[in-house]
Amino acid sequence: MLAFRLVFGLLLVASLLCFAMYVGTSQVVWRRRGVLLLKWTLIAALGFFAVLILERLALLL
Repeated sequence: MLAFRLVFGLLLVASLLCFAMYVGTSQVVWRRRGVLLLKWTLIAALGFFAVLILERLALLL
C-alpha cells in the first residue's frame, strides 16, 4: 500500500513538473511528457483500485 502511494505521488509530481516546464519554456515536448505521465498515473490508479475490489470480493466469497 505504501509503495503504491509513493509511486502514485511521484508520478503526479513528475507530471506537474513537466507541465510547469511546458509553461516556462513553451516547448511541446514537455506537454507530451506530462500527458504521458498523467496517463500512466491513471493506469496505475485503476490497477490499484481493481486489486482493492478483487480483495474485497475474495473476502465475501
